[in-house]
Amino acid sequence: MNIRVGLGYDVHIFAPERELWLGGIRIEHTRGLLGHSDADVLIHALCDALLGAANLRDIGFHFPDTGSEFKNVDSKILLAKTMTLLRDKGYEFVNADCTVCAEQPKINPHVEAMQKCLADIIGTEQDNISIKATTNEKMGFVGREEGMAAYAVVLICKQ
Repeated sequence: MNIRVGLGYDVHIFAPERELWLGGIRIEHTRGLLGHSDADVLIHALCDALLGAANLRDIGFHFPDTGSEFKNVDSKILLAKTMTLLRDKGYEFVNADCTVCAEQPKINPHVEAMQKCLADIIGTEQDNISIKATTNEKMGFVGREEGMAAYAVVLICKQ
């Protein structure tokens, strides 16, 4: 069996008058994240991990922030397109381990809904997607609540 691992990372700053989208779901918060798309850091990190594992470059290569077709795009669409690219190269998703770094809002109440959303898009069992949350203990841009970051590690296998 040909298995591969990929690592993804994404970061966005908070911005007023933006909705907060994380893991494909809308979360009530006083600010959203700024980006060309909906700025869903969790999905972006997951896409980068998947693309990297399959040696398909990165999210910016496939979905550039200079492309008008991606302006304010729902990141769930990017994840679905990423899965198509992955499967076109003969790979299948095995599992993911994701970490969201944020002081606020609290992520844990939303983990199950995010897992379900991502599993539905990827076409896998909810149990194959781990989502954890941590703070930055008030250090750095995350600690100062200037933005949010996410990491994802994935395992894929050649079919």
